[in-house]
Amino acid sequence: MNLKLNINSTQACQYRCAKQRGVVLFFALIALVVMSLAAVALIRSVDTNTIIAGNLGFKQSATVSADSGVETAITWVFGNQAILEADHLDEGYYATSTGDAKTSIEENAKMATGIGISDGKDSSGNTISYVVQRMCKNAGPSSPTHCLFGPPGEDPNSNADCDYGNPCLNAAPSDSLMYRVTVKVIGPKNTVSYTQAFVY
Repeated sequence: MNLKLNINSTQACQYRCAKQRGVVLFFALIALVVMSLAAVALIRSVDTNTIIAGNLGFKQSATVSADSGVETAITWVFGNQAILEADHLDEGYYATSTGDAKTSIEENAKMATGIGISDGKDSSGNTISYVVQRMCKNAGPSSPTHCLFGPPGEDPNSNADCDYGNPCLNAAPSDSLMYRVTVKVIGPKNTVSYTQAFVY
């Protein structure tokens, strides 16, 4: 009796298994492919976000390092007042503002110096170089009609600036000639940052 039951259940299984014909396997493979694609998309998304965050960090580091270049330029300008009427290209200095600052920095840049900077490189691996342009049309002695000056006196609210071709609005120009400092910073992974500052 038991033997007969076993034969019947075996025959029933063979009949049901023959009807399925691997449909479940097909759907399982489709689900596996969909999950694999979702996993790849998630990995790529996380990778892209990490790269973007890293690039922003490098850019921020380069911009912060530009302060060292500006400080070096200011120190040089105020330490060399007697020679500022002529170009000193070996020092990255132009007595006129004519010409493109970006081209000037590519041709005659001066490496930054200071605390934590060696051969123009800071501790973050950024290479800092700069040029200084005196805001005058011509080399030689400065004049109110050819140069830009800072506000006269010590009043921070003064708007009596001098402009090219025009005398000062309210007073004679102060001794504060304006200088444009352009700093180029090259950081890791080809990060390049340009910063400009006006000093007087």
